[in-house]
Amino acid sequence: MDETTHQPQDLISRRSMMFKGAALGVGATAVGRLLVDPPDVFANGHTQVRGGRLTRGDAAILRFLCAAEIIESDLWQQYNELAGIQDGEVPGGSGNEAYTEAVEVLDEDMNVYIHDNTDDEFSHVAFINAYLMAHGENPVNLDKFRTLPSSQADGAQKTVGRLTNLMQLSVDTSFWTRYRSDTQNPDLGDTLPQAIPTLAVGQHPAIPRNNADTADHNHLQAIANTAGFHFAFIEGGGTSLYASLAQRVTSKEVASGISVIGVLLESADVRAYEDCRQETFLSSARGRIFGLLPAGYEDDEERRARCSSRR
Repeated sequence: MDETTHQPQDLISRRSMMFKGAALGVGATAVGRLLVDPPDVFANGHTQVRGGRLTRGDAAILRFLCAAEIIESDLWQQYNELAGIQDGEVPGGSGNEAYTEAVEVLDEDMNVYIHDNTDDEFSHVAFINAYLMAHGENPVNLDKFRTLPSSQADGAQKTVGRLTNLMQLSVDTSFWTRYRSDTQNPDLGDTLPQAIPTLAVGQHPAIPRNNADTADHNHLQAIANTAGFHFAFIEGGGTSLYASLAQRVTSKEVASGISVIGVLLESADVRAYEDCRQETFLSSARGRIFGLLPAGYEDDEERRARCSSRR
C-alpha cells in the first residue's frame, strides 16, 4: 500500500492558532504535564496508580477516543486530498480544482479550514497515543482496517485503502434544528426534524467518486453541499463525545486533557463551520439543490434580525 502517512510537525495548526488561542492558553499546561510528568498525574485517592499507570477504565476511554480520532482523521484526509491546501504539513493528494471551487462557494477559505482541520485531527491522534505510551500502554493503530476504496477523481490517492467511505453517506442534519425551536427541546426528549430530510436517507457522495462527478456544475455543487453539512456533523459528534467521556474518567488530569481536546478544540471547529452551514442552505436554495429550510425554523440571519429588533 502506497499510502502517505501524515506525521504532524507540531500539535498546533494555523487554524488552531486563529480559532483556539485562548483555549490552548488554558490547556497547554494541563496537556503538557500529562506527557512530561506521567508518574505524578494521579495524585490522590483511588486515582493513584503505582508507576504512573492508567486505571483500566481511563486507558480504555483514551483508546476509544484515539480510535475515534483516527477515523475522523481518515475522513478529513480524503477531503483535504481533493479540496484542501496541498503542502507538506498534510501530505497526500494533489487537489481537484472543480471540487475545490464548489466547496469554496460555502466559504472562500474552505481549503484552509479543511487543511488545518485535517492537521488538527492527526495532532490529536499523535497526542493521545503519545500519552498512552508515556503511561506504559500500547498505541492505537487501525491500519489493518483500511480496506475501503478511494475516490478515483483527479487529486485523490486512488490506490489507498480507507477506513471511511465519503462516497456513500447518510448525514443526520437534525443538528441544525435541534436548538432552533421555541417549543421543543431535545434534552427533554423531543425529536427535531431533519433540516435536509433527503440527506438522512439513502447514500450520497460528499466527494466526487470519479471525474464524471465533476462534469455537471449542479451535481458537483450538491456533492460539495453534502460535505458542508457533513463537516459540522463530524465536529459536533466529536464535541459531544469528549464532553460525555470526560465525566467518566477517574483522574482529574486525564479529564482536563480530554476536555481541552474535545470541549474546547473540537467545539471551536464546530463554530468555524457555522457560516459554512448557513451558506450551504443559501447555495442549496438558490439552485434548488436541497430545497429550503423546514417550515418554522429560522436561518442564522433571520434569528439575528429578530433578536436585534427586540433591543
